Amino acid sequence: MTTNTILLLLLSLVIAGALSYFQYFHKAKSNSKVNLFLAFLRFSTIFAILVLLINPIVTKNTLEVTKTPLAIVVDNSSSIPVLKSDKKTIELYQDLVSNPALQEKFEIQSYQFDADLKPSKQFDFKGKQTNLDAIAKNLKSINRNTIFPTVIITDGNQTTGNDYVYRFDPINKVYPVIVGDTTTFFDLKINQLNVNKYAFHKNKFPVEVFLQYSGTKNTTADFSIVQGSSVIAKEKVSFSPSKKTATINLLLPADKVGLQVFKASISSNVKEKNSYNNIKNFAVEVMDQKSTIAIVSAINHPDIAALKRSIESNAQRKVILVRPNEINSLQDVSVLVLYQPTTAFKAIFDTNKLAGTNTFIITGTNTDFNFLNQQQSNLVFKMSGQKEDYLNEFQSQFNLFAIDNIGFENFPPLQNLFGTVTTNGNVSVLLSSKIRNVSTNAPLLAFAENQGKRTAYLLGENSWKWRLQSHVDHQSFEKYDVFIDKIVQFLASSTSRKSLVVTHESFYNSGEAIAINAQYFNKNYEFDEKARLTISVTNAATKQTKNYDLLKGNNSFSVNLDGLTAGKYNFSVKELNTNTNYSGHFEILDFDIEKQFVNPDVLKLKQLALQTNGKAFFEDQSAELIKTLLENKEYKSIEKNIATKTPLIDWIWLLIILVALLTTEWFVRKYNGLL
Repeated sequence: MTTNTILLLLLSLVIAGALSYFQYFHKAKSNSKVNLFLAFLRFSTIFAILVLLINPIVTKNTLEVTKTPLAIVVDNSSSIPVLKSDKKTIELYQDLVSNPALQEKFEIQSYQFDADLKPSKQFDFKGKQTNLDAIAKNLKSINRNTIFPTVIITDGNQTTGNDYVYRFDPINKVYPVIVGDTTTFFDLKINQLNVNKYAFHKNKFPVEVFLQYSGTKNTTADFSIVQGSSVIAKEKVSFSPSKKTATINLLLPADKVGLQVFKASISSNVKEKNSYNNIKNFAVEVMDQKSTIAIVSAINHPDIAALKRSIESNAQRKVILVRPNEINSLQDVSVLVLYQPTTAFKAIFDTNKLAGTNTFIITGTNTDFNFLNQQQSNLVFKMSGQKEDYLNEFQSQFNLFAIDNIGFENFPPLQNLFGTVTTNGNVSVLLSSKIRNVSTNAPLLAFAENQGKRTAYLLGENSWKWRLQSHVDHQSFEKYDVFIDKIVQFLASSTSRKSLVVTHESFYNSGEAIAINAQYFNKNYEFDEKARLTISVTNAATKQTKNYDLLKGNNSFSVNLDGLTAGKYNFSVKELNTNTNYSGHFEILDFDIEKQFVNPDVLKLKQLALQTNGKAFFEDQSAELIKTLLENKEYKSIEKNIATKTPLIDWIWLLIILVALLTTEWFVRKYNGLL
């Protein structure tokens, strides 16, 4: 309170006293006790009013004690009961949170974690994933700018997320409490199995398996992969105390089209504590994408042989060479390559107008360009009878499909008739032409799409020299063959667009997120945000059906089907406004990653403690942990003096007292006949 405020308050006392004296003593006819009481009331009222007018600021000091946070995090994953440590984990938690000394020193924060971290004081140990990395990430943001200890009650067996050892802030000590039996048991385990989700029919697909052994003796195990009752592969594997891992690489045949489910297993004559981790199911979607490419030519030319070799470098491609008069049906042809078409090709063009097969037109010095102008409208040719050599120029802005510049600028020129070529409509140019390094602004390799039909144009012969030059530049035909394969892939792909597009996997592992995404397009192929999508999911074995609504996201609708049991499922997605539907199927493979462990990961948890200058404890050392936390002098409570400044006019009680004084004075005067 300032000096001026104090002087004003003293002046207020004088004024209030003077007015009271004048009212009830100087003017009064008698000096009764009533006048004395009334003078006191008047003095208090006037003084209160003057104090409110002065409105001094009153400062209140409060002492606040801030305790150091102590995060106690409990592993809520299903691996805890698998290791028979669920009861012990709860006992450890209760010992910590109920300890009076810890409660006095720390602000105890209780959390649980499985796939994510969340506050909790109750634990059911049903989590399907273990992510210790989530603890580091979330606690850092919760207790920002604070040095605090963390106690993690866990087995340390992480199943998802980044390696947690170096994810915790080194300035915040971590005290892992290791639960689970640390005794070394005999255990064989399929630690990891890598396989592509898709394979091509009649090819072989690679499988990479990582095996792990825990034990103290030399042993031999049998590893096998079966499909149904058939053994696909089998190998013997040896382990010892010094050789505890093994890697197996196999090539399995893709003999059947569709979803193929396999079971990998490892076994021995020794009985194991946990045999669940000896088996791992996996699945591969085998696709039949064999496509037939017909090269039609009325002449013999080295380009044809080079093109055939490039296309057939992909085992899924088959090339047939035919004359113009030898094709009656295009039913089995995926791509039609028309090499230097002339009037002899009229029947093929007429047949293809009905079939709608995508075409690759290659021109040269023997091409009838007047006939070609009549059969297509994407390019307009005005050619002379003079021959010309055309170099190429790569157009980096080309975006129909991903393509790298494989050294096109070094390729020899192609030969074509001299003239002008202009584009008409939606034509994308990958290579433009040059004559003696002078750009013609005309296409050399171009692609067009018209009413769902795709066409590619290569304007020049002698492309066989390109393939040879690519081999000279790269000591391999691979880059050029991939370039040709991308052209064929573009032409072989279907261009039809569906109004309802659904994205899903053919199979999922138990415990994984089972997400199905869908997009619905209106007649202009614009994403329809007002669509109403539902999905019906039926278990193929039990015939039990569940219905869900798909929720709208940024640019798609999605549904999460987590919680479904292992098995085969059929589903149907339906748009309710138009009754458009999509049907599909998927399979959930029986796999619980939390059942893969027989021991806690002691080594990693000790590394975590060491990295943060903490200390690891075992499940029977709760007393030592409590003692360590209490004796650590880094964690002290912080006392803060909080000064609160409040204007006196905000005191509601002062206003109530003022009203009470005025009311009392009025009643006393009324009672004594002084009004």
